[in-house]
Amino acid sequence: MVDVADKPVTDRTARAEAWLHMAPETLVALTQQSLAKGDVLAVARIAGIQAAKQTSTLIPLCHPLALSKVQVDFVLEPPQRLHITTLCRVSGTTGVEMEALTAASVAALTVYDMCKAIDRAMVIETVQLVEKTGGQRGSFLRERDVSADVAQSVGSQT
Repeated sequence: MVDVADKPVTDRTARAEAWLHMAPETLVALTQQSLAKGDVLAVARIAGIQAAKQTSTLIPLCHPLALSKVQVDFVLEPPQRLHITTLCRVSGTTGVEMEALTAASVAALTVYDMCKAIDRAMVIETVQLVEKTGGQRGSFLRERDVSADVAQSVGSQT
């Protein structure tokens, strides 16, 4: 692991996201909570939070962090997309990017697991860091390609 003992303690945040594409019927079932395994988004939220807390056991050479906040949110985008966003916070000597990314990934995997009985063709994609603050390297904010989002949304409706 990288030695961070001499780095100053600063407030750090990271936001990440993941997208899940699914059949329109799957999104309807998810919305209506009619899947056999129960409330998919509630379970996926808890899974994402647990994953963020366990990142250092999952990713070699990650420092264990005492997270002060983990948030996992979902936006249903009919007819067939689910947008997962995460936020992690810590006051520490190293960043929380991996925790935010892990939370988004595991939340997406949990949705897949809970919906796979009706839709094995789901696709998890674009797991990425959206923003980070704090630390020596300062802030990062991903530029959004709005035209790609619009094209993808329009393409999924045809």
